[in-house]
Amino acid sequence: MRFIDPHIHMTSRTTDDYAAMQKAGIVAIIEPAFWLGQPRTELGSFKDYYSSLIGWERFRASQFGIKHYCTIGLNSKEANNEALAEEVMELLPLFICKEGVVGVGEIGYDDQTAAEDKYYRLQLDLAKEANLPVQIHTPHRDKKAGTIRSMEVALEHKLNPHMVIVDHNNEETVRDVLERGFWAAFTIYPNTKMGNERMVEIVKQYGSERIIVNSAADWGISDPLAVPKTASLMLEQGISIDDIHKVCYQNALDSFGQSGQMKESDWMDNTSIDQSQKLFNNSILRGGQLPTIGEIRTNPIFDSNIIR
Repeated sequence: MRFIDPHIHMTSRTTDDYAAMQKAGIVAIIEPAFWLGQPRTELGSFKDYYSSLIGWERFRASQFGIKHYCTIGLNSKEANNEALAEEVMELLPLFICKEGVVGVGEIGYDDQTAAEDKYYRLQLDLAKEANLPVQIHTPHRDKKAGTIRSMEVALEHKLNPHMVIVDHNNEETVRDVLERGFWAAFTIYPNTKMGNERMVEIVKQYGSERIIVNSAADWGISDPLAVPKTASLMLEQGISIDDIHKVCYQNALDSFGQSGQMKESDWMDNTSIDQSQKLFNNSILRGGQLPTIGEIRTNPIFDSNIIR
């Protein structure tokens, strides 16, 4: 079984994670631009970060046989620095049309401030103008109200719900998102957002239409194998292969594939790796390591399927 993780922050992860993800069957990932754990203070740090998402990180993933895509945006936390946010808004159009960019994201609300609202709306207009999908971060506090507000503002700006992926859903928000015609993404993240046992119950109740599973693995305690582990648990719990394929692969491809930048042939036609390659005269290898060159192999063995 092949998997897509459509929300993972590999900038924060190691090469061991890439190797484990490839062995577990992850063939493609989407890395949303996000908050790095502390506020940035200069425009240049945004520029270099966006450049790394379309450059070095894409190369690093390729060295493990994983196709890397990204979404580009101004995250809600840093939207509250309005002086810097104004500068970042000038930068975004230069990046959203680059190769491998499959949407504007992750954008939306955190504390639901006036500044967050202003830059969320501006980025919705930017996505609409570029005809790109939108990846919405929903707030962790006052989740339901923030999720509904995110969708209402998107509709106010004439976004087609089919072009909008609403992320970090839970049992409280899923019905509203699906009934309005948006994609409903769920983040399997230890101890917060969503556990994979709960995810199984959601698929049992709501089916697989427009539901997407991701890990959002980042610099916090998180699991880059959350998608294949959840798929494994679904199989154990009697979810059909077809439904697992939809929520852990096909729906991510169908939603972000609307960008025109992400096609199944990207990884189906490229089944080998060559770690002797370099980017900017830099390699992933260190200290005389021998490169792996040849066909990609998978070996899906998990220590535990359960993420609570």
